Formats: sequence, C-alpha cells, structure tokens
Amino acid sequence: MSIMVPSKTPALITPGQQALDSALHQLNQAAAHLGLDDGLRTMLATPRRSLTVSVPVRREDGRMDVVQGFRVQHNVSRGPAKGGIRFHPATDIHEVTALAMWMTWKCALVGIPYGGAKGGVAVDPTALTTIELERLTRRYVNEILPLIGPEKDIPAPDVGTDEQTMAWIMDTYSVNAGYSVPGVVTGKPMTLGGSLGRTGSTSRGVQIAALSALGRSPEGVTVAVQGFGKVGALAAQYLSDSGCKVVAVSDVTGALYAPGGLDVAHLRAWVAETGGVTGYPLADAMAHDDLFELDVDVLVPAALEGVITEANAPRVRARLIVEGANGPTTPEADEILAANGTTVVPDILANAGGVIVSYLEWVQNMQAFSWSSREVEVKLRDLMESAFAEVKSLSAERGLTLREAAHVIGVGRVAEAHSMRGLYP
Repeated sequence: MSIMVPSKTPALITPGQQALDSALHQLNQAAAHLGLDDGLRTMLATPRRSLTVSVPVRREDGRMDVVQGFRVQHNVSRGPAKGGIRFHPATDIHEVTALAMWMTWKCALVGIPYGGAKGGVAVDPTALTTIELERLTRRYVNEILPLIGPEKDIPAPDVGTDEQTMAWIMDTYSVNAGYSVPGVVTGKPMTLGGSLGRTGSTSRGVQIAALSALGRSPEGVTVAVQGFGKVGALAAQYLSDSGCKVVAVSDVTGALYAPGGLDVAHLRAWVAETGGVTGYPLADAMAHDDLFELDVDVLVPAALEGVITEANAPRVRARLIVEGANGPTTPEADEILAANGTTVVPDILANAGGVIVSYLEWVQNMQAFSWSSREVEVKLRDLMESAFAEVKSLSAERGLTLREAAHVIGVGRVAEAHSMRGLYP
C-alpha cells in the first residue's frame, strides 16, 4: 500500500503540507523496505491524537486577538510523547503533524524511550510584548493541559520559544497540579530543574554528526550554515572550534560570505547586539539563495523545513549536508542530491542532540538527581555516535542512503513496539 499524501499543486501547497508530504513519503519508503502490512503502515501514518485550540490573547492596549494553537501526539508505543513547541506565524496542523512524526522516528533511532509529539501556535512572537507572550503561553498551556504531563507528553523549546517559555509552562502546569512538577517540560532554566548541557545540545549533536560523517580531520574543512539562530549559530561555533572554517552564514536579515573564514564568536556577539547578521563589517553580503550554491565541504541547513528543493538541489556543490533543521530537504531534492553523489546526514539523526539531552534532563527531574555537564556530554556523544554507526552500517549493507537507513531503523523499532504490544480491542 502506498500512503497517500496531499496534492503537490504548487499554487495550493503550504510549507506545512509540504513538510507532511515529505514525512509521509519517507515513512512509505521505510515501510516498503521493512515489508510492513497495510494496517501497520496506516497506523504509523496516523497521529494518535491531534488537538487544535483557539488561544485568546489580551493585548496591553486592551485589544483581544485570537490565534490558533496545536498539539499533536503522533505515537506513544515506546513511551511518553516528546516534542517541542514552536511559536511561528506559518505554523499549522500539517507542519506540527510532520514534526511529531519525525520526532517519533528520531527518538526510536537514538534509542530513547519516547514517542513523538509537537506543538505550536500560529503567531509571531516578536510582535508581542513580554507580558503578552506570557499571557499567550499560559492560555495555550491551559488549552492543551489534558494532554501534557511528565508521564504523558513532555514539551520543550523550539522555534520562537526558549527556556523562559518553558518556565511559564512549568509554572502553569504546576499551579493546576497544586505542587511543582519540573518534569513536565525540558529545556528549563537551571534554577527550575534544567540540565547542564541542554543549551546548545542540538548544535552539539550537529557537530558530532558532521565530524562523524566527514571521516577525516576537520582542519580546513569549509562550512556554510543556513540559519544563524538558536541551532545554527552554536553549530557554527562548535564546528569552528573543531578546526573547520565557517565561510558563510545566513539568517532572516541577510547572508554573509568570507572566503578566509568567519570569526564566529565575534559574529555571534554582533548578532546579539544588532539582532541579525546583516551589516556585519568583516564579511561580504550575498543573496540568501547563493549560500546553497557555494563550493564548500559541508552545508548545514539549520532554519526551517523545505529549503532545499528540486529547484536548487542541482546547484548544491557541498559534498556533505548535515541537517540541523527538521525537514529542510524535500524528497525530490533528495533524489537529485543522491544522484549527484552528495551525502545527506538526515535530520532525525543530525539534530537528535536536543531530544537526547531533553531525555537526560527528564530522567534527572524524575529521580531528583543531577549530572555534571561532562557526564551529560559523554552520554550525548555516546548515543549520537552509536546511532550514526548503526545508520552508516545499514546504509552500506543494504545500499541505502543515510536517510533511508535512519528511517528503516527508526520506523522498524516503532513497528516492532506496536507488534509486541498488540492491539487493544
């Protein structure tokens, strides 16, 4: 059975629908490799629970706006649902469903006992004051309250949210529970039960995946990073610290190129002060799209989904792509890249560092215990390197791309859990 996806009519498809198309296409490929029956394929393609809520927000000038919020639990066969919450104006139920599905395979691939979930609110957080953002967050949490909990569904930060957002979520949940429940979210401030090593863990995972895929010394390896934000900026820093030469970066404000290499720490300080990379005096400005066509060793797409497409994939010159973002490469682009000999380390492997350390934070919360930053980093590295080795081995053994191999492993483990648990009448 082929899992049906929505029409790809260019005039009608939204970024969220495109993401869901990609996720279902990848599932269908993995299911075919695994020989899954029709019923199991359909079950894996269907979210366990999907909730859409209206979130009223009282603005400071007295106006009231109403925005849409979402929470999707894709699968809970291997453990509680786990997934971030994003605040972004383009967020919709299709995008959140795709992200929840990818999280299911990601958790299974790296061997942590979670299922996949995702949440989001269709809002631009930069257009809200801090007071309005807190009101929005707390009201959204109240609307999804029946779904979340430390043993049911554990949110985390994502695009447009941060540790302050998680603090508000934890407090809102705890007030309703009548006692403090730090394990209801991860990515919290340290003072509320956050974990050492959580900040930057996704970026650290990208670095580990990139160096594992290179298979050689990183000295002099050239890197371009698309999305110099929460994940991309620290990934650039860690890769630079390893000896790579970061020659190009971009964010929503602009794109930069410095053939001799960027001083990433200096650029990060500039961005913290000015709000974006545009205007940075120690590099040349360039068009956003030109970054994908640079002759570099490694390309790290670390922004949003669907940025490498069949339109620009033929012009990608990097021999290695390490996906810091979720779903940055469309299936059509994947085929072109594979035909051109470009290796892609897929998102469900490359950016798994965040959920790995979120799991470690949750374990510490549930046990009222804490590990040192060194212990957390060792556990993160062990899980990332083990997963990469497993994916690489299966890829070589069966002649699959790294993405196909990663999905065969992740989907296979979830399918096995379904089969072992059986179906409740």
